[in-house]
Amino acid sequence: MDQRGNQMDSSKYSCSICLDLLRDPVTIPCGHSYCMNCIKDFWDGEDQRRIHSCPQCRQMFVSRPILVKNIMLADLVEELKKTGVQAAAADHCYAGPEDVACDVCTGRKMKAVKSCLVCLVTYCENHLQPHYDVPVMKKHKLVDPSKKLQENICSRHDEVMKIFCRTDQQCICYLCTMDEHKGHETVPAAAERAEKQKELQESRQQIHQKIQDQEKDVKLLQQEMEAINVSADKAVEDSEEIFTELIRLLQKRSSDVKQQIRSQQETEVSRVKDVQEKLEQEISELKRKDAELEQLSHTEDHNQFLLNYPSLPALRESTHSSSINKHPLRHFEDVTAAVSELRDKLQDVLRDTWINIELAVNEVDVLLSEPEPKTRDGFLKYSQEITLDPNTANTKLLLSEGNKKVTLIEQQQSYPDHPDRFTDYNQVLSRESLTGRCYFEVEWRGRGVYVAVSYKNISRAGKSTAAMLGFNSKSWALRCDTNSYMFYNNNIKLRVPGPVSSRIGVYLDHRAGILCFYSVSKTMTLIHRVQTRFTQPLHVGIWLLDVGVSAEFIKVK
Repeated sequence: MDQRGNQMDSSKYSCSICLDLLRDPVTIPCGHSYCMNCIKDFWDGEDQRRIHSCPQCRQMFVSRPILVKNIMLADLVEELKKTGVQAAAADHCYAGPEDVACDVCTGRKMKAVKSCLVCLVTYCENHLQPHYDVPVMKKHKLVDPSKKLQENICSRHDEVMKIFCRTDQQCICYLCTMDEHKGHETVPAAAERAEKQKELQESRQQIHQKIQDQEKDVKLLQQEMEAINVSADKAVEDSEEIFTELIRLLQKRSSDVKQQIRSQQETEVSRVKDVQEKLEQEISELKRKDAELEQLSHTEDHNQFLLNYPSLPALRESTHSSSINKHPLRHFEDVTAAVSELRDKLQDVLRDTWINIELAVNEVDVLLSEPEPKTRDGFLKYSQEITLDPNTANTKLLLSEGNKKVTLIEQQQSYPDHPDRFTDYNQVLSRESLTGRCYFEVEWRGRGVYVAVSYKNISRAGKSTAAMLGFNSKSWALRCDTNSYMFYNNNIKLRVPGPVSSRIGVYLDHRAGILCFYSVSKTMTLIHRVQTRFTQPLHVGIWLLDVGVSAEFIKVK
């Protein structure tokens, strides 16, 4: 009873953090008590979150409470240590619900320290002693205490399973070898364990090697990430400096134009004012002469009139009004037109070069590209919907099915004039530009068709090769006939083998520079593969060779 009392006392005066008797006990505002160092460490961890709470009741405190040693509780703990430490120590030797109990102990069982694979019994420290003292028992195999020793007993024959059946991949006893496992390949369990242990070690070595290799890769990736960040920061800094310089240049040009306009304005206004002043002087002079003539006209004496009339000076023609209003009043409008033209040219340059800048940014690819798909399902992950651009279609091409199908007909279509239209070849490009990875399929009918990809800036007018899909450096084309395939690029022709099919699959990895053409039926067969470097986004191109030929982009599933 005394021991139980001491046990209860020790649980009452234990710290819920370290689970030991309180050391320098303190009581916090909610009433719970802890070791001073334990609650300090606990709150130190909470300081980062700026909260402080009780580990037991979770009551929150606005500010971190000041800790003061509980003298009365400290005295009680010291008294408990003097009277109950032996009982508490003994109590720790007994098995709890989660412990493995000694099979030999009667009454309250002690904690087990070892299990014997020969005896199939689990022992506490006291009952294990014979295994250290008795010579025969010294040879027994001792392992860490286990609750699963009975799993080593054959449920059919109640014998220890020391044999492994390789046929059925299970442990058996010696009686099983004469019964349901008769004729099976069997070995001692220890021998099988040794072999499996060897395999395990080899597997671990492989794992360790893989860990080392991947740790090296992680280190390389870390270095690469740092290099990317440094390079990106440098590129941002340099580009900002370049754009700032461009802005400064434009601002200077703007200031120069403004200064030139104001200077010319001042000069011209000064000239106009000068002419204006001279004309005003002439007007005054003319008005004075007009007054004299008026006075003379009122002279009643004929002799006086005739006497004074010859003395009037002849009127001089003005020298300042001859050039006035001889041309339209266009002052600085031409300057505005010239600046507008500059703006338009700069916009064209920015638009054309911006694509190259975007491609240069997107081509930064540290990691290796994903491998090319091997199955149709793999290709379908990159499926791209394609529609044709009516503004590029030759006037003999009829678009239908939501601009997904094109057919060559005899009648001219009433398409409006457009600079993107092919004028001499029966060709059309897609609306969509292709970058990254994409896949599409074309179903064709008739005598023959070219399935191609092309840069947008391919020529559209004239009968030169510059406007023919596959016959220049800006396009890549597969010609599909009823019995053969031909690949074209930069006016180079290459006959390629492959089963003729009415459906062609096209896979593009723009960044990796990979372009593949596949014959698609029940299976996919590679017709031709291109490895190059694409410097601009690509558009799908179709070239129909005869009236009635059609090509349609299929929605793949």
